[in-house]
Amino acid sequence: MSGDHHHNCDCDHDHDDEGQHSHAAAGVENPAVIDMFGLDPSTDQVLLVMQEDRPWDDSDLRLHELQEKFNAYVSFLLDGEMIAEHPELSAKRARIELHCAEMPDERAIELLGIIHDQLALQEIGMEVVVADAGGCGSGCTCHGS
Repeated sequence: MSGDHHHNCDCDHDHDDEGQHSHAAAGVENPAVIDMFGLDPSTDQVLLVMQEDRPWDDSDLRLHELQEKFNAYVSFLLDGEMIAEHPELSAKRARIELHCAEMPDERAIELLGIIHDQLALQEIGMEVVVADAGGCGSGCTCHGS
């Protein structure tokens, strides 16, 4: 996360931002950064969030960035880095959420479906959370689904 990027999450998650800050930009465009990492007490799952604030542009580059970001998150979960830093989370299930400013385009939805199925094989949950112009913002659940 960049020094000027603040996560303004109004959720009930316990966030662990210690050691997660770098001078690199956050978001899908930077696979080297975990945008948000914490424990969701309502599900007792490790939660990793990636943020996409840019409009979807149907580009190969965007799909590549999305794939690389998911690869980095899965690597963090499965290759021992998370457990090395947080051994208390070793028995927890994990979920990756993509928070985006608008509904992904058709090609991104297709890729996300493939990623979802691959993550399910690893017992990793995945959700896409789209900010609703009529809602309260990313993660809003007060208007139902």
